[in-house]
Amino acid sequence: MCGIVGYIGFRDAYPILIKGLHRLEYRGYDSAGVALLNTDKELSVYKAKGRVNDLEEYVKDKDISGTIGIAHTRWATHGEPSNANAHPHYSQTESIALIHNGIIENYAVLKAELLKKGYKFQSSTDTEVLVQFIEYVQNLNNCDLFSAVQIALNQVVGAYAIAIVEKGNPDQIIAARKSSPLVIGIGEGEFFLGSDASPIIEYTNKVIYLNDEEIALIKRNDEPKVFTISNVETTHEIKELELNLSELERGGFPHYMLKEIYEQPQTLKNCMSGRVNVEGTNITLSGIIDYKDKFINARRIIIIACGTSWHAGLIGEYLFEEFCRIPVEVEYASEFRYRNPVIYEDDVVIAISQSGETADSLAAIELARKAGAFVYGVCNVIGSSIPRNTDSGSYTHCGHEIGVASTKAFTAQVTVLTMMALAIAKEKNTIEESRYLDLIKELQNIPAKIEKILEHDDKIKQLSKIFTYAQNFIYLGRGYSYPIALEGALKLKEISYIHAEGYPAAEMKHGPIALIDNEMPIVAIGTNNNIYDKVVSNIQEIKARKGRVIAIINEGDEDIKKMADHYIEIPATEECLDPLLSCIPLQLLAYHIAVNKNRDVDMPRNLAKSVTVE
Repeated sequence: MCGIVGYIGFRDAYPILIKGLHRLEYRGYDSAGVALLNTDKELSVYKAKGRVNDLEEYVKDKDISGTIGIAHTRWATHGEPSNANAHPHYSQTESIALIHNGIIENYAVLKAELLKKGYKFQSSTDTEVLVQFIEYVQNLNNCDLFSAVQIALNQVVGAYAIAIVEKGNPDQIIAARKSSPLVIGIGEGEFFLGSDASPIIEYTNKVIYLNDEEIALIKRNDEPKVFTISNVETTHEIKELELNLSELERGGFPHYMLKEIYEQPQTLKNCMSGRVNVEGTNITLSGIIDYKDKFINARRIIIIACGTSWHAGLIGEYLFEEFCRIPVEVEYASEFRYRNPVIYEDDVVIAISQSGETADSLAAIELARKAGAFVYGVCNVIGSSIPRNTDSGSYTHCGHEIGVASTKAFTAQVTVLTMMALAIAKEKNTIEESRYLDLIKELQNIPAKIEKILEHDDKIKQLSKIFTYAQNFIYLGRGYSYPIALEGALKLKEISYIHAEGYPAAEMKHGPIALIDNEMPIVAIGTNNNIYDKVVSNIQEIKARKGRVIAIINEGDEDIKKMADHYIEIPATEECLDPLLSCIPLQLLAYHIAVNKNRDVDMPRNLAKSVTVE
């Protein structure tokens, strides 16, 4: 979940590293640090608790010269955020500096052995244990650093992406990964490292993605060499990045989150491009076509995901069951992997992840594959671990999402799941042709309808002022709107720190109704569908108890408008596509409330974008 950046070449390393840390700060922002080798081959480590700006302030009077270095921005796992626990970590002799993303599970055993041998520790992190252990192995075997890293990693249990530099050796960086992403950028006479492509794209679009249990030796003026931890040399195809530098800038918006909310009309067009034909008569997903028999003959579909992606999976459950007539189970990946699930060889497992690096989802994928199931990935990041560990899949093509609270990635996931359901239904003949064509046509209309909703942003901004200091929220929805109630509540929790819960509206009277009084805001999604009358009844139950209702309704709905204290109108659409519209005002409401509360919208406390640890 932390951010790693590295550089070796002919330029000054520090400016590149700092810019890279700013680009990666969405991955972790508890502390930051940098290690540099200067022209005298001296190794300097500077680090500070807080944001990257705090690190920049700290090094103002320090020697930051050198053309090789590594840097890190942290999301705390072992040890609280502090200067001592920040990365990079020195070895005991301060001859090695290491940065690390992941968790070393057997660190306590290793640390106990090192303590017996007289090693002292300056932090409470598992990472310092790793760098100390590597130095111990190097001294014990009288070997070079690369060999010591190989030997040490064979005795390490856990997940890691690491980068290491050594005093007196200004011509190499050693990097390794297992269950945590690491990318090597290939420039002209220079090389870059990153947890993802964002710190690299400004300098090169050519990259190598390391695989699990691989170690790279990156030497100045030489091609990177990659070996397994068993010392078998491997070859890698150099990939070209599709990321645009403009995606990493705010483009005049005050926050990345607001920019990404406003990008959704275009990102959904991108998601559909090349998949929905121009005439609007067919959906083509190569990942489905190539394995259509797997879907046609599937006993059931199991969707595994975490957080916002899990909410997208719930919508997928409705879609696949309605149109494909395949039973669906939606599982939290973190629970699925530990409960000895029953998986059949004719099951289809769909793994959904924005980053493609979610640790729990990757472990669940491994479990499903061992059971013989067909695994399909839905992911945004090209070349990430989930696409490389699944049998087939679809990219969401929504562009780089920097705001920690997901917005455009969510709607892109729902769009991909919608296209998958319709494509499979067509192959299974479980949907009438006229219905199939109507839904494709309406799916193409969704971006324009989102644009209409965004025109109401000022109204939602004013509405947010009324509820900025609420202590709790309840979100209610039924059918396809229930997952949106969950997602709306999650957005508010993530960025405003207001407690919020989502419920199926009918379940309110089975407990949550006890919470309702004249201080409780209730967001009710009351768009026109086949259970509209039931939702109206639920709203009446709330009003009878003096609850304050904010209703999401379709344009022209006068019935709920009369009952609600406040309302936000959205265009009407097909019921199965309604989540793509009803989520937009909830994203904006959460955003504006958080801004009113002066929260750090893009980097909310305790969270990070890519959850690469359990």
